[in-house]
Amino acid sequence: MKLEFDFRIVERIRLWLLISLAVMVLGGVFAVARGLNFGLDFTGGTMMQIHLGETVETQEVRDLLAPFELNEEILSAGSERDEVIIRTKVSLSNEERKAIFEVLGQRYDLQDEDLIAAEQFGPSFGADTRNNAILAILLAGAGMLIYVTLRFEFVYGAASIIALLHDVLILLSIYAIFRIPVNSSFIAAVLTIVGYSINDTIVVFDRVRENVKLMKKTTHAKIANESIRQTLSRTINTSLTTVMVIGSLYVLGVASIKDFALPLMLGIMVGTYSSIFIASPIWAKWKDSTVGKNE
Repeated sequence: MKLEFDFRIVERIRLWLLISLAVMVLGGVFAVARGLNFGLDFTGGTMMQIHLGETVETQEVRDLLAPFELNEEILSAGSERDEVIIRTKVSLSNEERKAIFEVLGQRYDLQDEDLIAAEQFGPSFGADTRNNAILAILLAGAGMLIYVTLRFEFVYGAASIIALLHDVLILLSIYAIFRIPVNSSFIAAVLTIVGYSINDTIVVFDRVRENVKLMKKTTHAKIANESIRQTLSRTINTSLTTVMVIGSLYVLGVASIKDFALPLMLGIMVGTYSSIFIASPIWAKWKDSTVGKNE
């Protein structure tokens, strides 16, 4: 028995937009009520990297530092994971950093040279990082709008950028809801996601452009639905295999890898959703709304 799926994607655009809007509104409420959980890269603070000489669980180090009340983030580092990176939003003085090192030194028999690095970042550094991240995303979006407009036409480009903006807002909403730290790895992942998502959207739009020539006597909504149907298996298979690989990195990787893998994994899923349920329906509705005006 052959199963037939209902590909009335464009006709249900209000449902898809409502789902996305609900997530964004919920994320906005959490962001206003609690604020985004900005990491050290954005807020400023202190970073210490220490060679322990042995592989140690981060929880053990965290227990040793509990009396300092740092609310710290501890990452394993080094080729043999025998180093730790201590990151805290608290601005520590030289005496406080020395006290922390002495506590660890007594436990792991450390020498002065085992303190690999100790840096303090002010709020201005965090503000510069945040502003540069926003500028990078805006420049990437502008470049992609120009590229898609030249390759297709403006409506395709506008629909693509709306989908990209959707992806970033959904990802930020998820981070606001679950209080996931927003750091430089998040920004790198967002820029990667923007490139991945636009590639996914262009695959669908390539088929849309072909079908516009082949299906001249039908609506743009039907053209979009058929194009989505023809590219759906490719889109899902590509995204699924990518998510599986990144998921493996998230499960098996160290904390610094997880910081990059988590937003990347979430972003790819959101980008796949927007390519199918946001970009193409917006293009179809936009084009159908202008048919009468152009005739």
